[in-house]
Amino acid sequence: MSEPASRTIARTAPVPPAASAGSTGAALSRALTGGLVMAVALGAGTGFGAALAEAAGLGGLPARLLPAALVTALAVPLVLRLSSRTGPLGFGGVRQSLRALLTGAGVTAGAAALVLGAGTAAGMLDWGRPDAAALVAFLATNTVVALLLEAMPEETTLRGHTWTALRGRFRGTVAALGTTVVFLLVPGASTVVGAGVAWLTGGTPPPVGPAPEGQNPVDYLVLLTVFGLMLVAARTAVTGAPLWSAIGAHLTFLTVNRAVLEGDARGAGLGVEPTTPDAVLLVPAYLLVATAGFLVCRRLRTRSVRDGAQPV
Repeated sequence: MSEPASRTIARTAPVPPAASAGSTGAALSRALTGGLVMAVALGAGTGFGAALAEAAGLGGLPARLLPAALVTALAVPLVLRLSSRTGPLGFGGVRQSLRALLTGAGVTAGAAALVLGAGTAAGMLDWGRPDAAALVAFLATNTVVALLLEAMPEETTLRGHTWTALRGRFRGTVAALGTTVVFLLVPGASTVVGAGVAWLTGGTPPPVGPAPEGQNPVDYLVLLTVFGLMLVAARTAVTGAPLWSAIGAHLTFLTVNRAVLEGDARGAGLGVEPTTPDAVLLVPAYLLVATAGFLVCRRLRTRSVRDGAQPV
C-alpha cells in the first residue's frame, strides 16, 4: 500500500452522529475505560474461573469453558451499559450480523490461505498428514472457547466501546491508533489483575508483564499492533453490524494460528513444522494482506453508496 493503513481507515471510516460531542478528556477517559473493563474481565475471569473449575473438579473442555464464559459475562454486559454515553457499538440484526461475521472470517481466512500457501510453496512450512477427526473436534471446541475468552469480549470493549468513544471525538487516524494503543495495554494490565486474584484465591500468581510468559515482549507487541490495526480495518469494512466483522476476523486469526502453527501442542490434528526461522514472518504478512482486503471492501462499499447503490 502507498499509505499507512490507519490513514486509509481515517479517510474512509464513517463519522458517528456524535462526532463533535463531548470533550477530549471525556473521550479519552471513556476509551481507556473500555480497555480497563477488558483487562479486569480477563484477569478476574480467568483467575476466578480456574479456581472454580479446580474446586468443582472440572477438567478438559468444561475447565476451559468456565473461565472463558466468565470473561464474557464480566466484560460484555458492563460495556453495553457504558455504551449509552458513546453510542451504538456496532451490533446489528441477524442477517446483517451474519453477513459481517462471514466477511470478517472470509477475508482473514483468504489472506491466511494465500500467504501460508505461498510460504509452503517456498519451502518455509512442512505439513504432516492431517487427522480429520481431531481437526473437526479442535475447530468445534476452540471456536467456542476463543469466542467467549477473546473475540467477543475484546471486540465489544475495544473495537466497540473504545473505538466508538474515540471516533466520536477524533478523526479516524487518531481513533485507529488510539484503539490499538489501548489494545496493547490490556494484556499487561490483565496480568496485574490476575496476580491479585491468585493472591485472593491462594493460587500461584501469573508472571506480571506486557506479554504472555515465554514470549518476547517486543515481538509480541509488534504483532499485536499489526493485529490491532487489522481489526480496526475489519471494524470499518462493513455497515449494519460492523463489530461482527471484527469478531469474525479475530476468531479466524486465533483459529488459524492455533490449528496451523500450534497444532501439535493443542492436539488440533495438524502437524506443521517451520523449516526456517523466517516462517514466523508469515503471520504478520497475512495480517497485512487481510488489512488490505478489508480496506478494499471498505472502498468498494463507499463507492457503491456514492453511486447510489445499496451498501454491501
